[in-house]
Amino acid sequence: MKMTTSNNITKRDLNRVFWRSFGMEWSWNYERQQNVAFAYSLIPIIEKLYKSDRDRAAALKRHLEFFNTTPHLSTLVLGIVTSMEEKNAEQEDFDVDTINSIKLSLMGPLAGIGDSFIWGTLRIIATGVGLSLATQGNVLGPILFLLIFNLPAQGLRYYFMHTGYKLGAGVLAKLQANGLMDKLTYAASVLGLMVVGAMTAENVSLNIPVVIGSGEEATTIGDICNNIMPGLLPLGFTLFIFYLLKAKGVKTTTLLMLCALIGLVGAFFGILG
Repeated sequence: MKMTTSNNITKRDLNRVFWRSFGMEWSWNYERQQNVAFAYSLIPIIEKLYKSDRDRAAALKRHLEFFNTTPHLSTLVLGIVTSMEEKNAEQEDFDVDTINSIKLSLMGPLAGIGDSFIWGTLRIIATGVGLSLATQGNVLGPILFLLIFNLPAQGLRYYFMHTGYKLGAGVLAKLQANGLMDKLTYAASVLGLMVVGAMTAENVSLNIPVVIGSGEEATTIGDICNNIMPGLLPLGFTLFIFYLLKAKGVKTTTLLMLCALIGLVGAFFGILG
């Protein structure tokens, strides 16, 4: 028989889980990934809902199963699980296996949306704005990067904590059923790719000042390429690096050294400028 308290979950309890959810980015292991942080986040809820050590231990063990999703959207799952744990504490016939089933079914779609939007879109937009200012020596560069990224990301983290608790387990199943999850993921991916393309044209600088011809007819290879398509050289070089990274599996440190070597050799012989 479950021994529970008579107190209901309050906004303060949800806020405690919200602050603990930041451990999702700090506590990670190769076996079950974010499971320790997930269980740690729910400790205030477990301690409030269950009186006996046995029930508390069972709840903690339940939440030490495998879990992994975008950290900023993890609070949606935490909110839903909090609602389900509350029902489990109130109802003797509640099926606790459904709690982990909900976690497993949601973490994948949420990771798809979160990785596309948070890491693939928001972070790149923030980096593009911050980098363009920082390269000009403007101190607002790193400040705007932190604000543009963290205000929406952490705002979503807080909002989803309370929304997940209010909505319970049924709403995301409806989103998956009508295909909205896939549409959101696709839209975020398209936006992210557009931003990457804009950053390539803005921040990758490559020119070949080798002159072809003489007199008034003289022109550089760089000008010829730009006449074909503005930014053709930076785009080609970026695609070349992407090919080495993805198709050939070259390590990023090796690619950084390769870029530095190409720049030094090209500048020394006057091929690049």
